[in-house]
Amino acid sequence: MIFDEANRQNEISQLEKEVTQDTFWQDQNKAKQVLAKIKVLKNPLEKYQRLHKDFEDLQMLIQLGQEEKDSSVLEEIQNGLKKAEKDLEAFEVELLLNKEFDQDDAIITLAAGAGGTDAQDWAEMLMRMYSRWAETMDYGIELVDVSAGDEAGIKSATMIIKGPYAYGYLKAEKGVHRLVRLSPYNADHKRHTSFAALDVIPDVSADFKIELKNEELRIDTYRASGAGGQHVNKTDSAVRITHLPTGVVVQCQSNRSQNMNREMAMRLLYAKLHQLMEEQHEKEIAKLRGEHKEIAWGNQIRSYVFHPYSLVKDHRTNIETSQVQNVMDGDLSIFIQGYLKKNIKK
Repeated sequence: MIFDEANRQNEISQLEKEVTQDTFWQDQNKAKQVLAKIKVLKNPLEKYQRLHKDFEDLQMLIQLGQEEKDSSVLEEIQNGLKKAEKDLEAFEVELLLNKEFDQDDAIITLAAGAGGTDAQDWAEMLMRMYSRWAETMDYGIELVDVSAGDEAGIKSATMIIKGPYAYGYLKAEKGVHRLVRLSPYNADHKRHTSFAALDVIPDVSADFKIELKNEELRIDTYRASGAGGQHVNKTDSAVRITHLPTGVVVQCQSNRSQNMNREMAMRLLYAKLHQLMEEQHEKEIAKLRGEHKEIAWGNQIRSYVFHPYSLVKDHRTNIETSQVQNVMDGDLSIFIQGYLKKNIKK
């Protein structure tokens, strides 16, 4: 893949000239589109320039190693080459993330499926895994809503992962995830299979607005609850909004302020309605609903086996690793990049 640095820099310069025009903000929608395009163009350019500098530094280090034949320098070169290879691979994948919403933040929702308490524990383990992944990517994490499990774990949770290409990457994780382990919630510690599902949509609230009439919305307030269902707030600060024409339901209880929770819930509603409109526009409603399969056996995209052996396998790409703990600590790059490389051009 060829990255045309000069052409991209020229395109950015032309757009930045538009920004300096006195009439730039007369059409606010167009202005936002121009600024968004500048961001889309600048991000990979800056990464390319950093990569280029890293390679130049590595070349100098190799030259130094050849002259001095110092074992510590050779070790530094080996580490540098490994890092450069990893960074280059990630950059190549990022260049392929050129769909309309790939650069947006991601709204992810985890839901426990078949497997009882084990499934609810599994959903919480996945929430931790994606939080760790976001941290390794230097992404921000905002917990919007969580429903605690009956005995342990969570029934569901919604988070916003904030950073460049968050949606582009995480769309590769949408689907049912299967866990096989010795159950800590079974007196006989028998092998148990649990399921949880991840849904991912882009956060388009900053750019997408539709007119919503008051009579189309049912807004309910209730007390936010914590672990074990106990109330953590004495006021009805949590907000649930139902869009009556479509049946779309969103809720937020992450803030003590009811107004802030309402604003966040509206943000989620815009994102979900946008997704619905996209599905209708592409006439793929039936196909996309087919992807929301039962959270149970046979529908998983990936299996995480803790017992009788250690293995994480993606059933879409056949990529697998025995480093289960690394994966649970957020090392998802081989799975995300593998899926995107296979499906990006479809």
